[in-house]
Amino acid sequence: MKRTTLHIVGGDSRSRAEQARIAFALGHHAEVYSEFEELLDRPPSEGIIIAADNDEVAMIGSLIRKFGEHGIWLPVVVASDEPRIDRAVAAIKAGAIDYLTLPLEMGSFVRRLAGIIAESREYAERRRREVNARHSIGMLSRREREVLELLSAGRSNREIGSWLDISPRTVEIHRGNMMTKLAAGHIADAIRLWLDAQFELPTVLPANANDDVKLDQAVVAGRIRSKRTTARTLREARRQRQ
Repeated sequence: MKRTTLHIVGGDSRSRAEQARIAFALGHHAEVYSEFEELLDRPPSEGIIIAADNDEVAMIGSLIRKFGEHGIWLPVVVASDEPRIDRAVAAIKAGAIDYLTLPLEMGSFVRRLAGIIAESREYAERRRREVNARHSIGMLSRREREVLELLSAGRSNREIGSWLDISPRTVEIHRGNMMTKLAAGHIADAIRLWLDAQFELPTVLPANANDDVKLDQAVVAGRIRSKRTTARTLREARRQRQ
C-alpha cells in the first residue's frame, strides 16, 4: 500500500494517539491536531484527513468547503466511537468520503484505508469539478439558474415557461444569458456543469396538474427541497436499522 499521511483531528487525546499508533504501525505517517481550527491554520497539501465526529457535521462541511476555496482536494474521513446511521449519512452528504468506527481495528482499517487511498485521486478530481461548477453557477441570476435547473431535468422551453410563468421567448433570453455566463458552447455543457455541481433535480410536474398544484409543487421544489431530502434520508436510515 502506498505510504500516505493521515491527518488526525478532533476527539480526545487518547483516541488521537491510538489512531496515530495504528497509522505508524501500518507504515504511514500521522499528524495530530486537537481541534479543527488548528488544522485550518496550516492546511495540508497531501494525505487523508480523519476527523472526529463531534456532533458538528456543519464544521466538517465547512472544513471541506474551506479546502476547496484554497484548491486543496484532500479526502475527509469521519470517525466516531458511537457511530449512528443518521450521523454517517449526514457526514457523507457533507462531503466525507467514508465513516469509520472507533477504536480502529487493524485488519478492517487496512482494507478500508486501501480503498480510500485508491479512491482519493478520483475524489480529488470530483471535488475540483464540483467546486468549480458551483462557482460558475453561482454567477447566474436566480432566473437563469432556474432555467438551467429545469433544462437539466429535461424540460422544454414551453414547459419551463409554464413552470416559471414566463413566455417561451423570455425563457430563450434567460437561456442565452446563462449559456454566455457559463461559457457553454452547447446546452449539454451547461447541464454537465449542473451535474458536476451535484445539485438535486426538481420534481417533474404531472401534465394534468392545475395551476394551484403547480404553484404548490414549485414552492416545494424551489424552497424546501432540503426537507424532502432529509425525510428521504431518515427513511433510508430506518430501513437499514430494520
